[in-house]
Amino acid sequence: MKKLVGIIFYLLILIPAFAQRPKVKNLTTFDDKKLHFGFTIAINTLDFGLEHWTPIGNNPAFDVTDSNIPVDSRYQGELPVLATDTVRSDIKTLVPGLTVSIVSNLRLGEYFDLRFLPGLSFGERRLIYNVPIYDNNSVEIIDEYFSVKTTYIDLPLLLKYKSSRVNNQRPYLIAGPAFRVDISKTGVEDLIRVKRGGFYIEGGVGWDTYLRFFKLSVELKASLGIGNKLNEAGQDQRAYYTHAIKELTSNVFTLSFHFE
Repeated sequence: MKKLVGIIFYLLILIPAFAQRPKVKNLTTFDDKKLHFGFTIAINTLDFGLEHWTPIGNNPAFDVTDSNIPVDSRYQGELPVLATDTVRSDIKTLVPGLTVSIVSNLRLGEYFDLRFLPGLSFGERRLIYNVPIYDNNSVEIIDEYFSVKTTYIDLPLLLKYKSSRVNNQRPYLIAGPAFRVDISKTGVEDLIRVKRGGFYIEGGVGWDTYLRFFKLSVELKASLGIGNKLNEAGQDQRAYYTHAIKELTSNVFTLSFHFE
């Protein structure tokens, strides 16, 4: 027992000593550059924040004709949605997407940088309802979910606050505004219509690692959309899918790998 206590005691002394040993520093003048560039590869997930009219008749825009059931309906037994009904939607599951961007970094001081990261984000939201999904672009009832595919042009302008560098490591915080435009829309209309552009507030944490030839940064960031992104109901889908929603916000979560 005494030997075990002695081994633990020596380990407690030696581990901090090894951890504090100075290491060979890479890219010692990297952070002195006034301007530098790089690129980003990231994994994203897109999400909706949804608030509903309960019941749907509380929405002044709702009308029983929202069902838009044609006389020769392909969906036998389809019933109209009434003003007393509750129609709710939600995200079935978060789906991984891809983001690629260019890094432009302006040094403001020892601890602050200004970063502009224009890029493209490809993602998908899988929307489910508590009522059957009738897609006018399909010949069958959709049982699982309706897929809303998105391609964003990302235009974030972020302030980066860095801690003091320890050997080849440097954690940081990042925050700022971003503007996104969805360029994926085609002639086929989604079940609900979302505004194409909008502002976001972004914030996250990251970790810089100075390697021999470049700096690698791993960053986790949340982007919260500002304002209601819900657009008016379209002509090609049943309007109650849109009229059931009171407010829709768009959110993006990103795990980024910056190479600079």
